This record gives sequence, structure tokens and C-alpha cells, in this order.
Amino acid sequence: MATPTPEERAGEAFAEAAAEAVQTSVMAFRLVMAIADAVRRQQQKKAGKEDELPDAEKSAAEASEEVKKFLPDDISTALLEGADWPQLAQQLMALKAAGVDLETMLPRVGEITVTVRDQVAANAEKVKREGTEEWAKALRETLPAGPVREAILSSPAWPEMAKTMATLNERGVDVRAILASAHEEGVGVDQAVAKVLAAAEVPTTSRDAKLSYGPMTTGLDIPKDLDLGDRERALRQLSIAPSENQKFSRMVREAMPGAEREADLLLASRQWPLVAARMADMEGKGQPVAEHLARLSKDTSWQEGSQSQVGRRLVQAATDALRKPVGAPVGPGAKVNTAAARSTSPSVGPTKAPAKGAAPTTPGVAAHREAGPAPKSGKTR
Repeated sequence: MATPTPEERAGEAFAEAAAEAVQTSVMAFRLVMAIADAVRRQQQKKAGKEDELPDAEKSAAEASEEVKKFLPDDISTALLEGADWPQLAQQLMALKAAGVDLETMLPRVGEITVTVRDQVAANAEKVKREGTEEWAKALRETLPAGPVREAILSSPAWPEMAKTMATLNERGVDVRAILASAHEEGVGVDQAVAKVLAAAEVPTTSRDAKLSYGPMTTGLDIPKDLDLGDRERALRQLSIAPSENQKFSRMVREAMPGAEREADLLLASRQWPLVAARMADMEGKGQPVAEHLARLSKDTSWQEGSQSQVGRRLVQAATDALRKPVGAPVGPGAKVNTAAARSTSPSVGPTKAPAKGAAPTTPGVAAHREAGPAPKSGKTR
């Protein structure tokens, strides 16, 4: 039997998601009908006139016309093909006999079912797009950088693994403990992981890893075989999910209004995965990444110098902006975008202005040239 192509698998996944959305909307229809029927019974019981349900076969024939008239084709078809359709049809005809105007009620119920269907479909699309992000974060926080973590993220089965992790988590299982055990023991969880652990050789330190040690990577978990020449692989090695990379890219562009071309140079730079890893690390610690990035518009000294080196200077400026405290003073030699600085200042509004002649609190230099803490030797975990 031929292995399905990625396109065929994607088509199957879409069909499954669409079918699930319709079935969920049918569940919503059943719920509304059950509530309506309960209200009908209660009212008739109070009046001492509770009626028996009408004939199932006759009700099914009459109700099918009403349903097809007021509900979308996919939902009405699923209802009519359901095993419980005769009972639903009896409830509908009992409501009609009790004085309920189905031509008024069914369109409203139809709106409910369509809303449910579309919400489920949208959620399925979101899970497809972002569903692995949470578990990529879990891997980043639980497993050390290296061949095991990369093997998991590069596996064709990774989306299914992430789905399994989500299911286990929903059922109260400590997924991080399982991941840690899988890495430390290599047995009892997945024999395939054990084989990876047994076969994996300790990687030699790559040139990219050696050149990256220092302020840019202090405190980050960097694999010894880091390969910045392969963007997709580098992001996997650093456990940056595609949706996270898109989000961080958007944050950079938003932090540099009017400098979209320059922002794209930063995003296209060889070191971008390391900048993204710093942002992911800060976000995981609850630090205000966007507020740090705002410094790129307040201090535009990265614009000085050769145009061919703007991307490299922006990498350094972004690293400095992310590592310095929010609100750290801009050095006197730096170019300041006054409009951007004013728009992000918490203290200077339309009716406030800084005191004339006010001296900077501390002397300094251009933000991206300020000395950071001395780099630690070797890799920091």
C-alpha cells in the first residue's frame, strides 16, 4: 500500500476536521432540542396536559422537510443520517403541536449550529497552525539542547507527539516528568527514543556555537552543534516553533515603525534564531519583551555606519535592548527617535515635557556599544 503524500495527509486532516466541526454542531442542535423539549414537558405537566410523543415515522418525514429548509446542507444531512434522528424529529413535531413556530425557531437554532461549526473549524485550524507551540516550549524548558531534542522536533511524527502530550496533559498527566524521564532513562517511555540516545554521539562544538558564546547567548541553552546556516534546523535546535518565530518577527516589526526594511534585515540575519531564542527565554520568564524591543526605536544609533553592516549592527542592538533593563538611559552619543520615544514614554504626555537642560542620569555610550556583563566560559545551561 502506497504511503500517502503530505498533500493527501493534509487533505485527510482537513476532511476529518470539517467532519468533527459538523458533528459538534449536531451535538449543539441536540442540546437545544433537549432543552426545548424539557421546557415543553414541564409546561404541559404543570397544566396536567402532558402529551405523548407523535408517531416516529410520520414525524421523521415531516421534520426532515423543516430541517432541510432552515439548516445548512452539511448540518441537516448529518442530522438526518444520525441514529437518533427519529427521536429528534418527534421532539420537533411535539414542539410544533404544542404551539411552537418552527419557522421562527429553526433559523435561530440554525445560527447556533453554524456558529458552533465555524468555531470548531477555526479551532482546528488554530491547532494545526499553533498546536505544537506549547509543547515546543515544554521541550525547550525540560530537555537540554542536543540531538534528542532536535530529533523529536524534526520527526515527521512531531505534530502527533504534541497532540498526544496535550491529551495526556488534559487528563492530569505530568508530561514534563515523562519527557525528563525519557531523556534521562531512555527506557520505559518510547523504545525509539532509547535507540536515539544509545546511538547519539556527543557532537563536537560547531563554529557557529563557538562564535555565539558571549553576551548574545549568556543564560541560554545552546546546542554544541548549532547550525545557523540552516535556518529551519537552527530554530528546531533552539526549540522555537514556527508560530513563535512568526510572532517574534511581528514583534520586531511593530517595535520599528517606519523602519520595515531595516527590521527585515535583522530578521534575515544569520544570528536571528539566537535573538528569537533570547525573546523566547524572556517570554518564558514573564519579562516584557515588547517593552525591551521598543529601545530599537528610541536609540537608532544602529543606523550609523556602512549600509552593508546595518543587519549586523541591528543584531547587536537587539541583543543589548533585550538584555538591558526597561527604561535604561540612552547614552549621549546615541541617535534618538524622539517621536518614538515620546509615544512610548510613561511620563511624557501631550501636556508634559522634560525639564530644559536636564542632564542624563548617568553618562553612557550608544546603546548597542554598552559593555554587557563578562561572558561566562563555555555553555550556560
